[in-house]
Amino acid sequence: MPSGPLTRDRDFLKLWGGQAISKIGSTITSVGLPLTAAIVLGASPLQMGILAGSSGAGVLLFGLFAGAWADRLRRRSILISSDLARAALLSTIPLAAVVHRLGMAHLYAVATFSGILTVFFDASYQAYVPTLVNRENLVEANSKLALTESIADVTGPALTGLLVQLITAPIAILLDALSFLCSAVSVWLIRRPEPLPEPGPAPHIGREIAEGLNASWRNPLLRALLQRAAGGAFFAGFFGSLYFLFAVRELHLTALLLGIVVSVGGASNLLGALLAERLLHRLGLGRSLIGAAWTIGLAMVIVPLAHGPVALSAAFLIAAQLGDMAWPIYSINETSLRQAITPDRLLGRVSSAGHLLFWGALPLGSLAGGVLAQSIGIRQTMLIAALGYLLSTLWFTFSPIRHLRQLPEAPVGGD
Repeated sequence: MPSGPLTRDRDFLKLWGGQAISKIGSTITSVGLPLTAAIVLGASPLQMGILAGSSGAGVLLFGLFAGAWADRLRRRSILISSDLARAALLSTIPLAAVVHRLGMAHLYAVATFSGILTVFFDASYQAYVPTLVNRENLVEANSKLALTESIADVTGPALTGLLVQLITAPIAILLDALSFLCSAVSVWLIRRPEPLPEPGPAPHIGREIAEGLNASWRNPLLRALLQRAAGGAFFAGFFGSLYFLFAVRELHLTALLLGIVVSVGGASNLLGALLAERLLHRLGLGRSLIGAAWTIGLAMVIVPLAHGPVALSAAFLIAAQLGDMAWPIYSINETSLRQAITPDRLLGRVSSAGHLLFWGALPLGSLAGGVLAQSIGIRQTMLIAALGYLLSTLWFTFSPIRHLRQLPEAPVGGD
């Protein structure tokens, strides 16, 4: 495994390049899917909540299985299969739109099955990266991958807004399907051999899942990550399911203006990705992670305060988007910490435990937010969501994470 700079590592560059294209495509869908519901199909707040929650519903059933399979099978094969399946699934949206058969039930189904495939991809992806790069390059690798996501956040929303104006939201989603094909090809081109799963007792899915959950809960650092994932995701579900509806119906932003607003967040996100390694070395891992979490929550509080003419409302949303700088700092440190302290044989299951809590709590929050918004209004519900998300950071603030200066030297439990 090469130990030099990752910019000279051809196999890492293949993974990085494929994810760059895929992330831009996924950003188109993340904006285009709710806009399809809100603008094309005239969805209600409850329907928007159901749509936002659908992507996480399948994780409740398949999340832990995904982690066990990632530790049992070749992770590269799971990545390729998941990408190809997501490409086929998303292609059904523009096809249904062309023949005038698109409905909310179709969007629910696509969001649900796409969410299932994504959890299989993510569990394998986070476990695959440490087999592709050396441990000392983990932060660099995760920083570069986060940088890719940030660039996608800059270009994707504005591009989506333009595409929605020109060719409608359903047709724009076709580009995401094509991006998954590019990602599958890039992973297939990687030639570095992937280590075989470690031999052990005869496969038993229940025992494997229990081992992963036990490892996740027994370690206080991993436990804090799980607790924050569940609390943050529940209130993020409130918030995310209503954001586009709030911007379009309450603040009267156009699709193009909304795309530009979200792109400001992408630019801020890009800055955070560029600063993440420097902040880690200057502040330490614990302070960087906790500070980023508080920043995200404070930025969310600004959104429901938006009011007045369209220009003023957009200014509020742009101010909130500046807080997106903290997202990659949070993600890079969280992912690197989990990868560093977890033995490779358990990494798929430990990663999926976090995904299970996050994507399990997210649809519950989305549904609760949709119901609450029907009763007390969208703005009031989003304020509750922002305050709840902010308080969920207390799981980190009072955990051993606050004492960490750098990544632990070896995985917990040995490897």
